[in-house]
Amino acid sequence: MPDLPASHRLRIGRYAESNRIYLLTTNTLDREPVFKDFALGRLVVEQFREAQEQSRANSLAWVVMPDHFHWLIELQQCSLSQLMQKTKSLSTRAVNLAGGRRGSLWQQGYHDRALRRDEYLVKLARYVVANPLRAGLVKKLGDYPLWDAIWV
Repeated sequence: MPDLPASHRLRIGRYAESNRIYLLTTNTLDREPVFKDFALGRLVVEQFREAQEQSRANSLAWVVMPDHFHWLIELQQCSLSQLMQKTKSLSTRAVNLAGGRRGSLWQQGYHDRALRRDEYLVKLARYVVANPLRAGLVKKLGDYPLWDAIWV
């Protein structure tokens, strides 16, 4: 196998299946804590909602942390790479415009994990949305504004 950067090795063998559930994670460029500004984080949330409205993915749970996001989805009418490319591209445009920024917002690539339907989805959703608690950003979940889950 050729010696590829890590972000390109992630893509080798990747297969996306409609109606399959995936946990997606991506980081900001250089792990810059862009979303400490919650207004900028809301622009990413808008892209999660847009993906659902456009039938690209059903959002099951998500959290936008200062320097990354976790997004539990059921893939619909596109591939994982199309979903992430669209989400990252549109959120970059919106954040750059609102925040007076230029250039890239996200690191290349993303991490995905395909889940079986019989896995503990509610438990995984709780793990995703509890990320701010584990990171010490808040003392109780309701205090963090950038999360949601269909079960919680």
